[in-house]
Amino acid sequence: MRTEKYLYQQSKLPKEGKYIIANYDVDTITVYQAFNEKIAEYAVEHQKFGGNSYSFERMTWIKPNFMWMMYRSGWAKKENQEKILAIKIKRKGFEQLLEKAVISSFKSELYESREKWKLALNNSEVRLQWDPDHNPIGEKLNRKAIQIGIKGNALKEFNENWIVQIEDITEFVNKQYPNVRQGFNNLIVPFERVLTFNHNIKLIDRIGLDWQPWNIYLEFVVDNEDKLKEL
Repeated sequence: MRTEKYLYQQSKLPKEGKYIIANYDVDTITVYQAFNEKIAEYAVEHQKFGGNSYSFERMTWIKPNFMWMMYRSGWAKKENQEKILAIKIKRKGFEQLLEKAVISSFKSELYESREKWKLALNNSEVRLQWDPDHNPIGEKLNRKAIQIGIKGNALKEFNENWIVQIEDITEFVNKQYPNVRQGFNNLIVPFERVLTFNHNIKLIDRIGLDWQPWNIYLEFVVDNEDKLKEL
């Protein structure tokens, strides 16, 4: 897992607005979830969710923003959220979730009436919610963070077809927690940047994403000299 200092990361991110901030590459994006020990152990061992403790009948929420996951789980201190999983999924699948999602609050520019929005919300297997982002001690920021709720067939497809890797990062979280209580100077977090969708204006408008050419991050992985010459 690639990491960086929290304060440096924040200097590279917008201070306000609705942005998807995540650890990603060309093919994958990492999302986070918190579970109890039984669910987490099964997921890591089988590299997918299942077992007697996990239910496919309820909506589950994924969060691409590490710090929002820390806020939600209390840095892995809340009951039944003691294990933090970093779930690397296919970018293609993540974008499909966004395209299917219904925003959890009414937007007149997207729906003709509240009734039609409520109908779409009730019938959708994917829900999208914008919440205030938080700093390491839980204080609200002006920036918004995204979380995505999945249920039904969408959840089954997520579990069976889109997961690339599931990693238990609880030890990393526990190691960093003292740096939260002692100030942020030494706090290390997963590398994250703004995820852009320049090619998909329809999607940007649909989920209410703010867009600007904000510190677009490019990384090239070159495994031989010929490829380097091509670049």
